[in-house]
Amino acid sequence: MKRFLLLFLSLYASLLSPLGKLEGFSLLAQPFGCQVNWDAQSLIMNGRRVVPVMGEIHYSRLPEAEWRDEVRKMKEGGVTIIATYVFWNHIEEVEDQFDWSGQRNLRRFLEICKDEQLPVVLRIGPFCHGEVRCGGIPDWVLTKGCRLRSEEKAFLGLVEKLYRQIFTQVQGLQWKDGGPVLACQFDNEYRGRGSYLMALKRIALNIGFDLPFYTRTGWPELATPVPYGEMIPLYGDYADGFWERSTKEGTGNYHQAFQFKAPVNLASQGAAMGAMDASSEESKSSASDEDGKGGYPYFTCELGGGMMTSYHRRVYLYPEDAYSMALVKLGSGSNLLGYYMYHGGTNPEGKLTYLNEVQRTPVTNYNDLPVKTYDFQAPLGEFGQTNPHYYSLRRLHLFMNDFGELLAPMKAVFPQSEKSQRKGDDGDLRWSYRTDGQSAFVFINNYARFENLDAKKNIQLSLCGVTFPRLTIPAGCMAIFPVNIPLDGIHLEYATAQLIAHRDGKVFLTAIDGVPTTIKADGKLLKNVKPRGLSRPVYKNLYLLTSDEASRLFLASETTESSFSTSELPFHKIKEAQPMRHITIGVNKVAEEPTDEDFEQAATYVINLPQPSSLSSPSGEGSAEKLMMGIRYHGDCARLYAVTKEGNRHFVADNFYNGRPFLYGLWRLPAETDHMELRILPLQPDMPIYFPCEADTTPGERLERIILHH
Repeated sequence: MKRFLLLFLSLYASLLSPLGKLEGFSLLAQPFGCQVNWDAQSLIMNGRRVVPVMGEIHYSRLPEAEWRDEVRKMKEGGVTIIATYVFWNHIEEVEDQFDWSGQRNLRRFLEICKDEQLPVVLRIGPFCHGEVRCGGIPDWVLTKGCRLRSEEKAFLGLVEKLYRQIFTQVQGLQWKDGGPVLACQFDNEYRGRGSYLMALKRIALNIGFDLPFYTRTGWPELATPVPYGEMIPLYGDYADGFWERSTKEGTGNYHQAFQFKAPVNLASQGAAMGAMDASSEESKSSASDEDGKGGYPYFTCELGGGMMTSYHRRVYLYPEDAYSMALVKLGSGSNLLGYYMYHGGTNPEGKLTYLNEVQRTPVTNYNDLPVKTYDFQAPLGEFGQTNPHYYSLRRLHLFMNDFGELLAPMKAVFPQSEKSQRKGDDGDLRWSYRTDGQSAFVFINNYARFENLDAKKNIQLSLCGVTFPRLTIPAGCMAIFPVNIPLDGIHLEYATAQLIAHRDGKVFLTAIDGVPTTIKADGKLLKNVKPRGLSRPVYKNLYLLTSDEASRLFLASETTESSFSTSELPFHKIKEAQPMRHITIGVNKVAEEPTDEDFEQAATYVINLPQPSSLSSPSGEGSAEKLMMGIRYHGDCARLYAVTKEGNRHFVADNFYNGRPFLYGLWRLPAETDHMELRILPLQPDMPIYFPCEADTTPGERLERIILHH
């Protein structure tokens, strides 16, 4: 019980208290509309190299009223570019009926991004995937008889109509107009001829899209290439995949995401699915100058900020997974970290069907995903809750923002032997460094999902004429050490602490847990240095912080568990589960999720809403919009319904059980709700499903408790 409460508090922390503004924490510290270029190393804005952080949020998966607060949270977490899909079937589910209202109002979302000074990369399809029904292609398109994602005139005509509609939302908000739209991506995970992608680009240009650069996913390998310079290929990596067919733990090649490697050996999401050949022309071009044109910079657009749960594979992500992968990508030479997802969401109401990916649809039917939730276990969850890796990643993002200009031109060096990069090998320290020949940053990653790496003893790093003291690198340690860094009149020769930020003439470092802090600056050696807080430097203008202080650096207010009041909601059972359903195997050879009819046979609980007086927050500021509900249950999966006094039920949320609590923000309940109803299907013996060790797979179902947070 206590473990559940602490876990729920961790997920919910910081939702109620507004986060402070992060002064000066913006991508470029450059105005919208400034000159943007790129070369084989990085983006260049107004002549200055930058190392952005791109975070994916799907505007149509969040209520419009929440957009501004959530965009601000992303900015305060260190995101400097917003990425979002424009799902075709979210805006034209019915042919010729485009819907840009409410949470589908792309223009309003872009205006908010402009207000918050966050550039936007639009991923405009026509195919997006994003675990949306048919990959975002409306069902009616499938009836037209044209080949999808092809250069057939009929299909491109439909795309042109779509792009023209999207342009009505974008017009006047492009980068050249002083707006936020910086770039756009064409299609997604396409493996055919490059001429199709070029046809999409021509349509967009003819309509009026005029942006500094354009992108595509660098996986899978194209059948024929796109001409050099037309679209920057962006890559990705995940710690695990809900799409794997296996129901075993640790399946796939995801261990490679925790190893430092040059881009030519990139183990991307596509490679993990057998979709990308790492020796492809596109992969090579991001790391070489073989074509004499400089090559592409190494950017990512799908670095796993978390992972969804599919019905057959209930992945459970840890905060260390995302941080480790991000540090490894940076240490491997990436100069843009793009997270998918950075903010979770909820699928909108469909006019004709549910809008989730399932095996029962004609196309893009590889998995069964929840009908409603797209939480993704992301740094910011489905209801805007800040998860632990929101804060740990923030340390890395501060570093990228403040030291990006120095880092961007540095080349990555990989001292570790390739033989030691095999799955399960724990012989050598995993490390790399990036250097310009004089200065450097050392990247250390002694963490890998499911591998339990040992501490590495008697490690002595030597580079750029600098030799570190002998160290023991603890199990699970992840760190970046500076070498020969010039800092406001101080020469920092090395530190066994991580640079975080450089503000107002002050330089902040964070101590690495389990590693004694030694700093050598201006020829002076400081041993066993202890954090002394923001008010007292450890040497001149150098400040050493704890990892927790560094995670929250520059947030005007911090929220702790003790700042919340909690209570429990009463519930009672009104119906026992009926005979267990037969779990069917779908067309793609994995278990299918329950249907609406199956939930009519589920165990049913009534949950009464709190009294109106108890809906106010402790500060007396308001209403149910501040309340979060955490449901601890045991079962296969669950659905939550809002019920009116007349007995009408409205399906509002769902959850595939994986050991984490089922969360719901009560401020999203329809106004006419009288009470709630929770339906739980029981676990069955020997289900063809992967459950993590955190889940209790004992057959049956039960509702244990419901925690309400004010």
